[in-house]
Amino acid sequence: MRHICILTPDPSYSENWAPMADQFRRLFGPALDFRPWTATGDLAGFDLILPLLAWGYQRDPALWYQTLDQWDTEQLPVANPCALLRWNTDKAYLFDLAAKGVTIVPTISSDALCAADIAKARQHFASSKLIIKPAISAGADGTYALGEEDAIPFDVLERVMLIQPMMPAIAEEGEYSLFYFGGTFSHAILKKPALGDFRVQEQFGGRETAVLAPAPARRLAEAALSAIPAPAAYARVDMVRDDQGQFCLMELELIEPALFLSFAEDGGAAFAKMVEQSLPA
Repeated sequence: MRHICILTPDPSYSENWAPMADQFRRLFGPALDFRPWTATGDLAGFDLILPLLAWGYQRDPALWYQTLDQWDTEQLPVANPCALLRWNTDKAYLFDLAAKGVTIVPTISSDALCAADIAKARQHFASSKLIIKPAISAGADGTYALGEEDAIPFDVLERVMLIQPMMPAIAEEGEYSLFYFGGTFSHAILKKPALGDFRVQEQFGGRETAVLAPAPARRLAEAALSAIPAPAAYARVDMVRDDQGQFCLMELELIEPALFLSFAEDGGAAFAKMVEQSLPA
């Protein structure tokens, strides 16, 4: 029997990952095991290792990078490959993609966020409302919307941060997520934040609906995936429209994205096929 391991959060991480684990169990049955990414034990006996539930890596980046290095040294069969996971950890990858012609949400970076950076960003974007997020982040950790009178929250002051203009379409239409398995499009959803919020995650009141991916959205997603350093076994591509209706990449999730398989018409069969094809012969 083939053995597959999905990596999970550290036991101290409070968010409930059980429903997603149940989806994976239905697809893979007894071939599947779960281990926390912070304490995996010996992984050498697994045919494939997927960090799909390795939530919380952003809270200890040093340990995460050290762990990636260890998996590389041991030549473990990790999907996506460790080099790609490492590249995708820091959202500076957005600048790499932009340099290759991928349209991203307008973004500037700060090595140590301060009030002067915010003032420059407001002038640069001609925007009264900004979004700030850590360069290494997930689940909207450390992500804030700043109005003209808002001070920088203490927990992100003088940290390495990305600064973006608020995209009105987040509240008006929502954020599109497109899912690709083995480079092939699977399904798409539209995520909308709760009234008055900008965060689309469920823990903040966000909600999702299945949607047909517009052709321009698919073109952007496929351009982004063509520009990454190595082929991705799985990917979630998040995007939003700008004021002219053009899709802009928000994030490219290659580490531990929620895959929303319940919204896929095939119930996750394409994902399961990708996993099967990723197993060694």
